Amino acid sequence: MPESTPWNEGDVYVSPRYLAGLPGHGDPSFDPVAHWPRYSLDEGECQLVIASPDHRIKIGWFGDGYDVWQISASKDAVSAPTWTARINQNTPPELVHGLTSALAEAYDAEGEAFLESTSYRWTEGVQPLLEAGWERMPLAAGFVNIVSPDNLAGATIDVVSSGSDAETWTLWAGPPGWGTRAEIVFTARTPKHLIAATAAGFVNPAPVVREKRCLNRQLAQLATLAPTAPATSTRKPVGAQSPAPDSIPGPAPTPASPGGRRH
Repeated sequence: MPESTPWNEGDVYVSPRYLAGLPGHGDPSFDPVAHWPRYSLDEGECQLVIASPDHRIKIGWFGDGYDVWQISASKDAVSAPTWTARINQNTPPELVHGLTSALAEAYDAEGEAFLESTSYRWTEGVQPLLEAGWERMPLAAGFVNIVSPDNLAGATIDVVSSGSDAETWTLWAGPPGWGTRAEIVFTARTPKHLIAATAAGFVNPAPVVREKRCLNRQLAQLATLAPTAPATSTRKPVGAQSPAPDSIPGPAPTPASPGGRRH
């Protein structure tokens, strides 16, 4: 890149994706539940709530806070949450997409797949990380730590605390610090398959796109950045001949509307 080009100019692919940070919005995380009711709030810290049709699952967006997503699931619309997840302002929304996608898939108005674990083994929650070769560290002070090969992401599991409200699962990425460490924290009764779906996003090898100006410089120095492919030029090269009129494709026919009118 020429020295005269500003550092923060243009779009780039960022890998690993867990170092991409928040791009200023959480749009990818909301895509799987776009068909659910949403409520924009004008007052208070919570700016948006997306809820399942029966309001047993709630996804809150706190765009100006530290924990910008707060997600919960309950037995009914007014009961205390069975489990909660809080996700901070350094977390790429592409990682949250794994959780919301799993919630949308598990949701059933007549069932409780999003409330109950299919396994009591804690390893089920981090199975995607273990299968990807992340290292399981020895038990220390009641915590199991699993660390990525680059030591820049991991999972911390509290295997001692037993209270239903205890925050026993933390998926993290980036160096410690308010502006660099991404965290997704689950309480003890979160179904393991939902945690695993979230963890799978950490090992997804596909890069994500960011505007360079949105990247934290410290994270950018640790990640691999590649420029996005430039748009293909439609300009005719100098000296090129125009195609014969018969070879120029015409516009595709516009389908007729049910009333026969074309738009």
